Amino acid sequence: MAVQSTELILDELKKLLGEERATSNDTVRDLHGRDESYHAVRPADIVVFPETTDEVSAIVKTAAKHKVPIVPFGLGSSLEGHVIPYNGGITIDFSLMNKILEIREDDFLVRVQPGVTRTQLNKELKKRGLFFSVDPGADATLGGMAATNASGTTTVKYGVMRDQVRDLEVVLADGSVIHTGSLAAKSASGLHLNGLFVGSEGTLGCFTELTLRVYGIPEQIAAARASFPTIDDAVTAVVSIQQAGVPISRVELVDEPSMQQVNRHAGTDYPVKPTLFLEFSGNVAGLRQDIEFTKEIVSDLGCDNLEFEMDQEGMNRLWEARHHLAYSYIHSNPGRKMMVTDVCVPISELAGAVHHARETVDRMGLIGGITGHVGDGNFHIILMIDMNNPEEVKKSEQLNEAIVSYALDRNGTCTGEHGVGVGKLKYQAREHGAALAVMETIKRALDPDHLMNPGKLFSPSKEDA
Repeated sequence: MAVQSTELILDELKKLLGEERATSNDTVRDLHGRDESYHAVRPADIVVFPETTDEVSAIVKTAAKHKVPIVPFGLGSSLEGHVIPYNGGITIDFSLMNKILEIREDDFLVRVQPGVTRTQLNKELKKRGLFFSVDPGADATLGGMAATNASGTTTVKYGVMRDQVRDLEVVLADGSVIHTGSLAAKSASGLHLNGLFVGSEGTLGCFTELTLRVYGIPEQIAAARASFPTIDDAVTAVVSIQQAGVPISRVELVDEPSMQQVNRHAGTDYPVKPTLFLEFSGNVAGLRQDIEFTKEIVSDLGCDNLEFEMDQEGMNRLWEARHHLAYSYIHSNPGRKMMVTDVCVPISELAGAVHHARETVDRMGLIGGITGHVGDGNFHIILMIDMNNPEEVKKSEQLNEAIVSYALDRNGTCTGEHGVGVGKLKYQAREHGAALAVMETIKRALDPDHLMNPGKLFSPSKEDA
């Protein structure tokens, strides 16, 4: 925005929110011009910190009046540039809208503001014997998780973020407020607006309240680590476990180079082989039966090292190795930037996709390891890139192209959980075909001036080009 326009809009917002909650401070602007991705930084023009839905509505109306963009911001933990305000405008930071508004224990529902984090919610739910299931690894805000349809390690049992959302309160591009659902467990009435808005990445509106499904804490939990001669054996084991009806809670695949990285970082001596990290939950009797059944399945498929952990300390130690994998790569490669690929394929195609990914990384001479939510076909390459080396940056982009192409050729998707943002924009037409035009029609209907997080999920309109 022009300096004069910025000052005019900032004055209006300060009258609305006060001097402290509307700012163009350089440090604050810079913090809101980046996320956890490798994408270029672009400082925000103005940053505001609302506390209520009415304030969000008023902010959006101000933006609509001046025809300036709106970018919703949670914690900035996104991985595809979702919150970077490349077109400038007003960034709405939801950190002050962080209240747990209602816990409906009998309905297994909670109502929260968008700035509530996953850890914050689970800390409160634990007092009631409940928990929220989606675990993307990062302690992201629930609003941000809904915006990107986050998932993670527990998807194999509980589903993705879209499966947990019962209702959303949304401020639309004109400042009006709607609800997308109800408290009912099911409905045959109207279009499924929850499904439309979850995963919309701030391009259709701003979430100001979320009603989410929660679950009872299992009576007993067990974790396991199983190593296999080949990735094919590991993937086959997972398919066999699922076919046998074992209600596995988490199942993560880590390849050999990443197991080496785990051992270096955590001081462990795990076998350097394709490894599954698993978690089971349920009542004591049922869990014992699931464990014995799993032992039989993996032993028939060449598992040469299987260890179970039943106590909390042991389970924490085992899962820390998986959860801290990305950070171990970062710490071991100072001066390099982490780039994480993200595709999802049918499970029957997963072993081939991982082989292809590993061969491509090695052929290009890049530093990286592979990990994946093998129970749902979603996997990642953790790449450490020297951003000052143009050739290496180009290779990383070529690698990403190759991984995405492999997935799309097998009727997979360019992103299993990280979202589109700006990083996956160029694949939307190939993945969705004629359906993309339907999505763009919905975008134009709800946001005719293309002000809601422009340039993310949808390519900029001709008018904005």
